[in-house]
Amino acid sequence: MNNSNINIPYPSNEPILDYAPGSAERDSVLKTYDELYKKKTTVFLKINGKNVKGDSTKKMTPPHDHKHQLGEYHIANKNHVKSAILSALNAKSKWSKMHWTRRASIFLKAADLLAGPYRDKINAATMIAQSKTVHQAEIDAACELIDFLRFNAYYMQEIYQNQPESSPGMWNQLHYRPLEGFIYSISPFNFTAISGNLSASAALMGNVVVWKPSDHQIFSAQVVMEVFEAAGLPDGVINMVMGDPEMITNTILASENFAGVHYTGSTFVFQDIWKKIGSNISNYKTYPKIVGETGGKDFIIAHPTANIKEVATAIVRGAFEYQGQKCSAASRVYLPKSTSKKILSEVKRQLDTIKMGPPNDLKNYVTAVIHEEAFDRIVDSIEKVKSDTDAEIYCGGEYDKSIGYFISPTVVTTLNPNYFSMEKELFGPLVTVYTYDDKKWKETLKLVDETSIYALTGAVFSEDRYAMDEAITALENCAGNFYLNDKPTGAVVGQQPFGGARASGTNDKAGSVFNLLRWVSPRMIKENFIPVTDYKYPFLKEN
Repeated sequence: MNNSNINIPYPSNEPILDYAPGSAERDSVLKTYDELYKKKTTVFLKINGKNVKGDSTKKMTPPHDHKHQLGEYHIANKNHVKSAILSALNAKSKWSKMHWTRRASIFLKAADLLAGPYRDKINAATMIAQSKTVHQAEIDAACELIDFLRFNAYYMQEIYQNQPESSPGMWNQLHYRPLEGFIYSISPFNFTAISGNLSASAALMGNVVVWKPSDHQIFSAQVVMEVFEAAGLPDGVINMVMGDPEMITNTILASENFAGVHYTGSTFVFQDIWKKIGSNISNYKTYPKIVGETGGKDFIIAHPTANIKEVATAIVRGAFEYQGQKCSAASRVYLPKSTSKKILSEVKRQLDTIKMGPPNDLKNYVTAVIHEEAFDRIVDSIEKVKSDTDAEIYCGGEYDKSIGYFISPTVVTTLNPNYFSMEKELFGPLVTVYTYDDKKWKETLKLVDETSIYALTGAVFSEDRYAMDEAITALENCAGNFYLNDKPTGAVVGQQPFGGARASGTNDKAGSVFNLLRWVSPRMIKENFIPVTDYKYPFLKEN
C-alpha cells in the first residue's frame, strides 16, 4: 500500500429506480415493507460495536398508522453517553492512522451494499419510519446516501492531493489531520441520507463520532448502522445513542475532548447548542468546529413571462412532496396579478388528482406528517387562516389523525406579504401565495429578500433573461441553493452542493469538498534539505 499511488475513479450518481407497475423493484420493496412492518424490531444503543440496553425503552410507530407498534428502542442515560465518548476516543488512535484508502474502501463498500442487497431494506424502513413514498425513499435513503458515500471518498482524495509549492532545497507538505477529539453528529427525521452522512463524512476523514439520530427516524437509522458494520467499520468509530436530547447534548458538550458538531435540525436548537459551546469554550482542548444546516422559508417567485404550467408544477412538487417536510420545501410563493389566477387554477387542477394515504399504496402522492406535534402545529395554522380576514384557504385544509397524521395539501392565498405563514417556518403541507402587481417586480424581489430570516433555497421562473438577471442579483443572499425555472428542492450530490446561510445554517455545503474540509486540521511540514550554517544574511556582510 505504501508503494502505490492509488486513485479513486470519479463517481457517477446512483441511477434512480422508477418502481413502475410490473417492475421487479416495485414487487421487491413492497415485500420487504410487509416483512419489516409485521416484525417487532428492537433497536439497541450501539457503543463500541456492541448492542447495549438502556434503562428504559420507547415505542416506534409509523406516522401513517400510529396505533401500530413496529417495536421499541433503548434510551441512553448519562453513563451510556460517557461510555460512547470513551469508546470513540479509544478507537481514534487506530482509525485515524489507517491509510485513507482503507477508510475510503469501507464507505465505498457501504455504498455498494446500499445499491444492492440493502436497497430494499433501507427504502422500506424509510417508507415505514418516516412515511415516505417509494420515490421519496429511493431518492433519499438509497440514491442520495450512496452518492454521499461515493463522492465524499473522491473529495477526500482531492483534499489530500492539494499540496503547497516547494522552493528549491525544501519540500513543503500539508498533512490533513482529523480533529483532536471526537465529533457529535445530530441528525433529523426527514432524510435517512443526512442521518448517514453526518456521521460518515466526519468518520471518513479519520474522526470518531457519537451520533444521536432523531427519535422519529430510529427505525431506519439502525439500518444505516447495520450497513456500516457490514461494510467493515471498526468498533467504536461511530457510536449511536438515543434518548433525551438535552441530556445527551449537555453530556457531550461537557467533555474536554469535544471537537465539533455536525448538525441538521431546527434553528432554535442549533443556536442553543452554539451558545452552550461558547459558554464552555475555555474547557475544550481545541476550538470546536460548528457545522449546521437548519431551517428554511423557501420561496418561488414567478415573473409575468413565466410559463403557467411550469410554475404550477413547481409549486405542487416543491411544496407538497414528502408533505412539505423538507428544509428546501417551497412555503411562500409570489405570483404576478396577470397570471396568478391561471397558475392557481392549474395548481388546484393538479392537486385534485392527488391521492393521500399510507406509503405502501403506491398510488398515494402524499402520506402522513411525522408525528402528532407536527400535525397539531400545522392544523393550528390552518384554523388560524380560516379565522383571519387577510388570508383564505384556496384549496385543501382538511385533516384527520384518527389513523395516521394526515393533512391534505393546503394552499393559502393572502394580500398581506407579511402574513404569518409567509414568514414563519411551518414544515408541513401548507404553502402561502402572495399576488403582486406586475409593475412591482423589483419591489417584490426586495420583499422576497427581506421577508425571511432564512436563506436556504429559492426559485425564480421567468422567460425574460433581463428579469432573471435582476433576480439573481437582488436575491444573492437569500438562498444558498438558487434555482432558475425549477422547483427549489431536489439537490443532487456532486451536482448541487447543499446548504444555506443566515438563519439556515453555516452553508458548509453537504456533499462537497467544502464540508469535508471542516473535519480536518491541516498540519504544515517543511523539510529543509540543505540547512544553513551561518546566521548572517547577505545584507550583513561587509563591503
